[in-house]
Amino acid sequence: MKYIDAMQTIGLIGGMSWESTLLYYRIINQTVRDTLGGLHSARLLLHSVDFHEIETLQHAGHWDAAGEAMAAAARSLQAGGADFIVLCTNTMHKVADAITEATPLPLLHIADGTADALAAAGITRVGLLGTRFTMEQDFYRQRLEARGFEVITPNADERGQVHRIIYDELCKGVIGEDSRTTYRQIMAALAEAGAEGIILGCTEISLLVDHRDATVPLLDTTALHARAAALRALGG
Repeated sequence: MKYIDAMQTIGLIGGMSWESTLLYYRIINQTVRDTLGGLHSARLLLHSVDFHEIETLQHAGHWDAAGEAMAAAARSLQAGGADFIVLCTNTMHKVADAITEATPLPLLHIADGTADALAAAGITRVGLLGTRFTMEQDFYRQRLEARGFEVITPNADERGQVHRIIYDELCKGVIGEDSRTTYRQIMAALAEAGAEGIILGCTEISLLVDHRDATVPLLDTTALHARAAALRALGG
């Protein structure tokens, strides 16, 4: 009974996009079920935003306003009884400080679990795929570099293709074979450039590709983050 009695309530900030938030919900509950058995499932709250509004702020560069939206979501989860916060997106970790300043609840940062997985796999040079914001700005890269990892990204044209496919297709639930081929080629180029593994640094990318599409290990941030959330809720 120790896991059940101590199970914490997870506060999810989702909807960015809801396609990947579905994955979080499923993986978290599967992990709890596999750990406890029977019909057990996770205790969680979900604050799901309108991604159109957030995406508009992202591309306009209005990160302060986007941070305020995340802070408001965190406060609502705290009021609802959440024990810690999980932000179900890589890109919006750019405004992680707005969340931690808005509430005393711990934030389970997505890059930390990724760094732990890299260390466990013995990977020191890693490729990073994600939105332009994640690939080109330093909020994600620096957190990994602080742990001693070298991070490489695709060239400018490839970064544009990766970004476009995320927003124009994956966030809308569109899974195209041509786009899968594009990602395979980009991942192959990263491996040729010396990447020992590749971070799927956008929570939608795992909808398109998996380990069968690359010659080096893929680190699925969605799965890593969701499982870490479930285990934390169980006290692990």
